[in-house]
Amino acid sequence: MNQPSMPSIADLPSHPWPDDVAQVPYWVYSDPAVYALEQERIFRGPTWSFVALEAEIPKPFDWKATFIGETPVVVTRDGEGEIHAWVNRCAHRGALVCRELRGNSQTHTCVYHQWAYDSAGDLIGVPFRKGLGGKGGYPADFQMAEHGARKLHVARYKGLVYASFSDATPPLETYFGPDMLRWVDRVFTGPVEFLGTSRQYIHSNWKLYTENTKDPYHASLLHLFHATFGVYRSSMGGGCTVGGEHGMHSILRAWKIEDEDIGEYKTGKIRTYDEGVTLADPSVLAVHPELEPVFTNHIQSLFPSMVLQQIHNTLAVRQIVPKGVNAFELVFHFFGYANDTPELRAMRIKQANLVGPAGYISMEDGEATQLVQQGIVGAAGECAYDALGGRGTDSTDSLVDEALIRSFWRGYRGLMEF
Repeated sequence: MNQPSMPSIADLPSHPWPDDVAQVPYWVYSDPAVYALEQERIFRGPTWSFVALEAEIPKPFDWKATFIGETPVVVTRDGEGEIHAWVNRCAHRGALVCRELRGNSQTHTCVYHQWAYDSAGDLIGVPFRKGLGGKGGYPADFQMAEHGARKLHVARYKGLVYASFSDATPPLETYFGPDMLRWVDRVFTGPVEFLGTSRQYIHSNWKLYTENTKDPYHASLLHLFHATFGVYRSSMGGGCTVGGEHGMHSILRAWKIEDEDIGEYKTGKIRTYDEGVTLADPSVLAVHPELEPVFTNHIQSLFPSMVLQQIHNTLAVRQIVPKGVNAFELVFHFFGYANDTPELRAMRIKQANLVGPAGYISMEDGEATQLVQQGIVGAAGECAYDALGGRGTDSTDSLVDEALIRSFWRGYRGLMEF
């Protein structure tokens, strides 16, 4: 597969990046040239991007439309059960081929000139290919096989589907590494059923959300629901694990401990702990023990676009879809297990209210990243200061540490060649 030419770092404005690993320049969230380079070097580069749950397309000829970075992509299941991914762009004039979010069809036809493609993205129909009445038509050397949709590499793991543009992407197991896959295995213990999606459009740079999923510091300081009801507190047991060759993947884990010291929360200095707040329906916090080890939170960030979530009994894959330098869409793919009891399935669906655009917890994350995007206007020459816990970039058993963020930025700089 031929790769498009990539922008050169020489084409970008001159931007110094401090040697201090704890300092991140604000221009990285706001420079359009940096954003354009990310599309080539990250999303169309040697990475694996989440594109679907297999359970979203369970039947022959099921398909869904999605994105890798800003590039529109279609994920299909053919008549033999194989899964394909191809760019959602007609080879004729570049129009979107699939205009709905999902469906079932053996043929995908561009509405503009009715060029038609099969599930694998191969061109199978061209109207008036031979012309009419001996006039017009395509040249004699026109070959249908040369004008299919651009096909992507596809890899599957435990019911997750990933795609890549690059021939240089390492095998999926190598890309994520054993430290990350063992935690994916914790959640994907058997066949799953797709429960639906929610979508949240957030007006901030996509990397601010990536940081958020690697940030244990904010979780009980921003989220009243977390701190007050014991879903997550920094005083719990927990751990932060770095993964992957470049340290850009991670997992945050938190669990209840018997001797948890919440004295600092009870002093009244942390506004998100409020014993006066109660729930009219406490059942939203019911927990059915099912995964080992038992965590209240499993937030796993798999670069560049996926976050695997377990909060109590709600399970989801979050997909980060950049929509410009100052915006991204966050898509929650909720799922349960095929052997769920009716009671457990109902609990999962109720606890989906903890996350998403109107969730008790995660709507605040979107607002927080927007506040950063608004606050850094005019601050291109200044930096964030991510030195909580020191300047290390290794895994830690502390929930008061920004090591995962520092490790991410170290890997990002290498991938972007800054």
